[in-house]
Amino acid sequence: MKFATKAIHAGQHPDPATGAIMTPIFQTSTYAQSGVGEHKGFEYARTGNPTRSALEDCIAALENGSYGLAFASGMAAEQAVLSQLSAGDHLLSCDDLYGGTYRMFESVMRRYNVETSYVIAGSSADYERALRPNTKLIWLETPTNPLLRLVDIRAIAEVAHRYHILLVVDNTFSSPYFQRPLDLGADIVLHSTTKYINGHSDVIGGALVMKDEQLYQALKFYQNAAGGVPGPFDAWLTLRGIKTLALRMRQHEENARIVARFLLEHLRVEKVYYPGLPSHPDHELAKRQMSGFGGMVSFQLKGTLSDVDTLVRRCKVFTFAESLGGVESLVCHPASMTHSSIPQNIREARGLTDTLLRLSIGIEDSEDLLLDLEQALG
Repeated sequence: MKFATKAIHAGQHPDPATGAIMTPIFQTSTYAQSGVGEHKGFEYARTGNPTRSALEDCIAALENGSYGLAFASGMAAEQAVLSQLSAGDHLLSCDDLYGGTYRMFESVMRRYNVETSYVIAGSSADYERALRPNTKLIWLETPTNPLLRLVDIRAIAEVAHRYHILLVVDNTFSSPYFQRPLDLGADIVLHSTTKYINGHSDVIGGALVMKDEQLYQALKFYQNAAGGVPGPFDAWLTLRGIKTLALRMRQHEENARIVARFLLEHLRVEKVYYPGLPSHPDHELAKRQMSGFGGMVSFQLKGTLSDVDTLVRRCKVFTFAESLGGVESLVCHPASMTHSSIPQNIREARGLTDTLLRLSIGIEDSEDLLLDLEQALG
């Protein structure tokens, strides 16, 4: 099946009891069992739920994976991956990454004697040089958040597997429509399903996808043991959103291209970050690794923090808010919002200055988006 067909049908079959075409919301905490050790595949809702199972199967199919696991949030999915590490292990990460992930590495995992070091998104040789004898996991975002740099997944996968290290790729910014890291050698794909997967800014969720059964069993054990699972209604909302993922991603990208070109030529914009621009340093890698460039655009405003505040207050179509990937366009100030947990000196050294803005380009009419940005920048 092609992608758009999978998004509508994978893991989702008419209800055998009623013929309902849409996956039902199985709003239950437990399941009747006919005898000792005899049940219909479900025992307790933390362990499994038919609505959640449909979501897990669908996301796994979209990523060309064998197994999917759904979680109550993207951070719950991250913690499941990190649970595979032990005290004394070393984690290697790209340096430009979501602030909540940095907070997890530095404020949570470091307490358990798991150290993280960071590599500037670049060549596989940089990652290989940063490996230690106790490195157990390589963590990538590509495109990165918020500077939209790319990492060569296939090249890093070759390094990781040569040293028997797990490779996890956060694919939230691309969605499986534009990029499938498992096909490039990643061991685990992670999503904040809150974002493009759901696409309607009305549910929080996360997901993991993998091909290896042993890895799946270990992560499934943690999912059940820790219990950070989504409720059936959240799973149903996410399934509903997935059905239009292909349509939405095409429009997100089309609008993002138009906005990026507009910003590139605007006198009040110092720099534009979008992998679809030929001027982007990773443009050629994006063309090889992705089937499209996505709907995220970041830019540096000429001016001061006060100018940034004026701009976001003047926006009418763009909403000043955290998160991304919804049908509506959002403008975010990473330094004070999504990345505020990163110390200022580290943020600025990585390029996350007070004048950096991140746009999640929605699916509105592109002319309205340009008019809104023009008046806000004016």
